[in-house]
Amino acid sequence: MPTAASPPSIDTCIGTRIGRRPLLAAAALGWAASRPAFAAPPAAACHPASDWAAFAARHIQRDGRVIDFNTPQQQSTSEGQSYSLFFALVHNDKPTFARVLAWTEANLAQGSLASNLPAWQWGKKPDGGWGVLDANAASDADLWIAYALMEAGRLWNEPRYAKLGRSLLALVVRDEVVALPGLGRMLLPWPASVASGPVWRLNPSYMPLQLLQYFQHADPRGPWREVADNTLRLLDAVAPKGFAPDWCGWSQTANAFVADPEKGTVGSYDAIRVYLWAGMLSPRAPEHKALMQRLNGPRQLLAEHRPMPESVDTATGAGRGTGPLGFAGALLPYLKAQALPDVLATESARLPGGRAEIPSAAAPGAPTPPMPYYEQVLSIFGQAWLDGRYEFDRNGQLQTSWRLLCRPTRAA
Repeated sequence: MPTAASPPSIDTCIGTRIGRRPLLAAAALGWAASRPAFAAPPAAACHPASDWAAFAARHIQRDGRVIDFNTPQQQSTSEGQSYSLFFALVHNDKPTFARVLAWTEANLAQGSLASNLPAWQWGKKPDGGWGVLDANAASDADLWIAYALMEAGRLWNEPRYAKLGRSLLALVVRDEVVALPGLGRMLLPWPASVASGPVWRLNPSYMPLQLLQYFQHADPRGPWREVADNTLRLLDAVAPKGFAPDWCGWSQTANAFVADPEKGTVGSYDAIRVYLWAGMLSPRAPEHKALMQRLNGPRQLLAEHRPMPESVDTATGAGRGTGPLGFAGALLPYLKAQALPDVLATESARLPGGRAEIPSAAAPGAPTPPMPYYEQVLSIFGQAWLDGRYEFDRNGQLQTSWRLLCRPTRAA
């Protein structure tokens, strides 16, 4: 995400909105959609991870830099590095985890995530050189990096990772959590040094409840229970039609959540992650039922066989355009949580191959281009969860399914 004066717009990083994704065999899809995430699969079945292998082969350099090729700067972001750390952990890929972490520390955190929040954007500079383009941090990436490190420490028995994750989390608390007048402690999208009132800008997709729950249990004296409570208050206030906005604000003058002063009430490429995180929240979490009821906008649309729009006016519920295939991947956990098996199957069927299929844009027989970075990320999150490759327990702890991963995995 860019500077506080110019917030991140995910859609500027999407490029051509085209799709991909290998679909599991019909039997495997039926199993994933109808059983608990970690029910025993049929004999000899395993979870293919070709989506992760294809993503890593295309987007992760040998040195650990994660590249978004759909941007003019060929940028790397703290978000991309954070998600790749998480996916490497989910797929028990220790070498990739180590490479991505090393590049992140060296290039985004001045050599130490224990001492510095990572810069959000790195890439090609106007003068042709390469380096940090925006030194501000993005708090969502910071949370995901801290979470991946702390859980890697637990799952791989690597104390150095857990220690580094805790140090980074302490920096987040120090620099990105602020007591907002009239609200209480809240996670800002960026460091407090570049934020100000009277309208404090917030991003609902930056605060996955499962991560906040996890940090609360890891750091009971920290601010995370209060941040989680205020996140629920936020979603209750800014989604009157059941759709989350990309951005919103807290007005200390009105003592209320308000429309974002720059982005208004639009919900699109940022907000799609709100449904993704909510869908993956443990059903045993006390907030689960109320959250599903509050975020019922996509459920109503899709249950009526209307497509998920590319953008929604969250104040009126009016949609515009048709969401890209990555949106379908992001909605898979949400649709399972909303108990819509038929719609789940329909959205799964929109993800028909390891490469995008765009007959109108590609010559017959020509190779179809890969799905853009962000859409691939959304799809891996959603499909891997639906497959049972991972889940979050009621305290946000990561539950993996390493023994059921197909070996060897090969890129599609």
